[in-house]
Amino acid sequence: MSRENFNELLSFLAVAQERSFTRAAARRGVTPSALSHTMRLLEERLGVTLLTRTTRRVVPTSAGEYLLSTIQPLFDEIENRLSSLDEFRSVPRGTLRITVTEEALSCFLRPRLADFLKKYPDIRVEVSANLKLVDIVEESFDAGVRLGEMVSHGMMSVPISPAIDFVVVGAPAYFSEHPAPKKPDALTAHNCIGVRLPTYGKIYKWLFRQNGKNIKFQPDGQFTCNSVFSTRDACLDGIGLAYIPRVVAEPHITTGALVPVLEKFCPTHVGFHLFYPRHNQHSMPLSLFIEEMKLQ
Repeated sequence: MSRENFNELLSFLAVAQERSFTRAAARRGVTPSALSHTMRLLEERLGVTLLTRTTRRVVPTSAGEYLLSTIQPLFDEIENRLSSLDEFRSVPRGTLRITVTEEALSCFLRPRLADFLKKYPDIRVEVSANLKLVDIVEESFDAGVRLGEMVSHGMMSVPISPAIDFVVVGAPAYFSEHPAPKKPDALTAHNCIGVRLPTYGKIYKWLFRQNGKNIKFQPDGQFTCNSVFSTRDACLDGIGLAYIPRVVAEPHITTGALVPVLEKFCPTHVGFHLFYPRHNQHSMPLSLFIEEMKLQ
């Protein structure tokens, strides 16, 4: 395969995965117009249309999806083979792309990241922090961090945190005007702050344990956001009640800025896990990252 053909296929992979010429161009280090030209040349050479272009997005055609599913595993295997050379280097190097929730990053990864980067100055870490559930293989992440119960089957994983307690909290100013709920069903009379999940577009349901049964409550209130920390801040401002990981609320509970309620009904979840595809486990940068981040 000529170098030009090789680069064309890499460019196609970037566009097909990013669904955007702008993002794919940034990833490839070229201009969007140059990338678009490369794709036209590839389509002309192959004699098929690989991409459907609109003013808002770019999506693979049936032929494009077939090509993507055919060549992506091959390029993944090449990357894995190259990564396996790490063991021959005296200094580990490479780039790790990690998808993680904000609270896991802030409370568990961040305290360890600085030491890791100082210890391995030739390893770069790129973090994408949000609540979106992503296919880490399809979106070219090396690993992800989610609650253990949300890790996909077939993935390797290690715990990076202890079990996570959730808690309902409110500010003293809010409780000065609203009586604290004694049971989960009393929440219907309260202004409950919602978190909209980016993956499904739904408001996250609050989970409780009562009389040996799991109860799901659909929060309803004036304010909704898509971030655990924005939820906590809105709660601190007295807007309403929030249902968030205790580790996020704890510093403010300690100072009295937030007051926990319904604690005996709030469940404990499996802690955060760092997960990754089985074929990535021999990557030295990832192995070192796992060792540094895992729960000791």
